[in-house]
Amino acid sequence: MSSGPTNPIPMPATECNTPLADLIREKILREGLLSFRDFMELCLYHPTLGYYCSPDNKIGKGGDFYTSPCFSSLFGEMLARQMEQMWLLLGKGGFTIVEYGAGTGLLCRDILRALQGNKELYRDLQYRIIEKSPSMREQEKRLLPEKVTWHESIGEIGPFSGCILSNELIDNFAVHRVVMKEDLMEVFVGYEEGFTERLQPAGCELKDHLSASGLNLPRGYHLPYGHHMEINLQARDWIREISSALNRGFVLTIDYGYSIAALTDGRRSSGTLACYYRQQRNFSFYARIGRQDMTAHIDFSALRRWGLENGLACCGITGQANFLRAMGLADHVKGLETTATRGLSDGNGQATLLVNILLRDMGNKFKVLIQQKGLNGPRLSGLMFPEYLP
Repeated sequence: MSSGPTNPIPMPATECNTPLADLIREKILREGLLSFRDFMELCLYHPTLGYYCSPDNKIGKGGDFYTSPCFSSLFGEMLARQMEQMWLLLGKGGFTIVEYGAGTGLLCRDILRALQGNKELYRDLQYRIIEKSPSMREQEKRLLPEKVTWHESIGEIGPFSGCILSNELIDNFAVHRVVMKEDLMEVFVGYEEGFTERLQPAGCELKDHLSASGLNLPRGYHLPYGHHMEINLQARDWIREISSALNRGFVLTIDYGYSIAALTDGRRSSGTLACYYRQQRNFSFYARIGRQDMTAHIDFSALRRWGLENGLACCGITGQANFLRAMGLADHVKGLETTATRGLSDGNGQATLLVNILLRDMGNKFKVLIQQKGLNGPRLSGLMFPEYLP
């Protein structure tokens, strides 16, 4: 960290009277400025006080946000169809699914139920869950008694063939926040009768990332003066880790995000970081510390680049709605009136509700990126309607 002068950023008055806020304040007063990346990591993953490590309900009705599996088992069924095709492309045999951050366990349950129809696949199937949150792990264990084991890291599993699955995982990795001034500056967190933000010159690692993205080249993407953005280096480390563990197979990433071109567009000059509390989005990063979700859109261009650098070829990217259409969701539409929506409606118009949610509301927000290792240009059904990724 530079020892030179810092520039304060005006901040609104915020509520920060939580035990974790007290702990972070004491840490700053004792040790000095904290990078926003480290602040966000503590907010989300402090072992006892972090948002994802508390026992409070976070997902679904009564929580702070919904994920696609909350609405219908059809989401998991469509993913299972894609995984069945992946198994065939790998030549059948043993197949391991590694899911990161399984949340309530609903997606895992729905995938397993769908794959039971293929007895040969199901017999040799192994399902591994990597879960940081002790409370989520306990919830998953109550729901998932068969075929599933839990692990602290993918390194515990050893080399395997199969599919690494993540659904809304990477957006919750802690991010560096930067802003372009005369030079690239990084946001740090201080405390002076309340939390403050201060700018310091960004380090070489962050500048190198933007350079690799083409942001400092004459014909590259332009980062205008005053433009804020988030840099998710933890995603780079995650790609390295999973690639080294995967012998042959696929990485299926579902999340919301953009290409580097879209992230540097003037419409996102304030960045994409946001908080969620009781289904409402806010930008009060220093309110309800440890009690609200924090999330940033991911850089799919960087994920593709990091994958290629670590032996993961890009099969393609598409919107979630187009992925579901390609996997045959339309075949189920006529029967959706009898499909349970897990308490979200009274049973009338359920088909319309599910289609609107999976294909329009959430389908237009999320993207599906598939990467592969050890195969020769496999064609996947879910990528029938691909999008361009610069």
